[in-house]
Amino acid sequence: MTDITEFRLTVAVAGLGLIGGSLCKALKEYTRHRVLGLDLDSDTTQEAMDAGAVDGIIGAEELSQADLVFVCLHPTATIRFLLQNAGNFKSGGIVADVCGVKEEIVKAAEPVLLEHGVRFVGCHPMAGREFSGFSYSLPDLFVGASFILTPTPRTDPDAVAALEQLARRLGFGQVVKATCRQHDRTIAFTSQLAHIVSSAYIKSSSALEENGFSAGSFQDLTRVAKLNENMWTDLFLRNKEPLTDEIDQMIRHLQEYRDAIKNGEEQALKELLKDGRERKEESIRRHQRP
Repeated sequence: MTDITEFRLTVAVAGLGLIGGSLCKALKEYTRHRVLGLDLDSDTTQEAMDAGAVDGIIGAEELSQADLVFVCLHPTATIRFLLQNAGNFKSGGIVADVCGVKEEIVKAAEPVLLEHGVRFVGCHPMAGREFSGFSYSLPDLFVGASFILTPTPRTDPDAVAALEQLARRLGFGQVVKATCRQHDRTIAFTSQLAHIVSSAYIKSSSALEENGFSAGSFQDLTRVAKLNENMWTDLFLRNKEPLTDEIDQMIRHLQEYRDAIKNGEEQALKELLKDGRERKEESIRRHQRP
């Protein structure tokens, strides 16, 4: 397939929050593509124009102008947007959503978009910050990050290849392909559980007295507790089975540590800590492999 990054395409981004805004800025920074923005908040669209992140603002009825559309909305809003605008997308064009859950979205949107001749691809840029909104978007947010694609047997392979090429041009460090189910099960552990643990951890009564007693460990563990509760509630509930399974495993492991400490079982505690250390070291080795 011809490399799409060699041509000047029109790319529309629906939803100019942190991820959508960063996509716009990265597209302007690293490609020659024309970038159009779509957002219900007029202050946000004006900010995007003033920042030079977009070449123009469009409404949903003008989506057919775009060769490629990124939908950067919360899960429920993404499904609604895709279904409501199935007839507005360019026939033969590519539409990709960037949600942190994939199975429910792809299942709902793919058959409808295919009927309209639209090439739909589920994807997930693994990047973010503890802040939300266009004001915090960055052109280099994706540099070195992982870009996940979740094609199905009905996904056009040229569309997948085009998004892979574009992801590499935008600075992503690696492109990973997975099934929707594999994505959702893995992301329940690598992302969603971490946010749950961080949110629960900061609720300790001792957090009221941490000033002057906290360092890197506290900051690392509580960073993602500063989240957008609307978006994460939507994500958690649309991935509830894998996520509750991960929470159940976490509870079992915490109980092991609790019991060893309460009962003064020194050797058992050492073994638990040793096992955790070795698993982390193996994780580091896997990331270092070429």
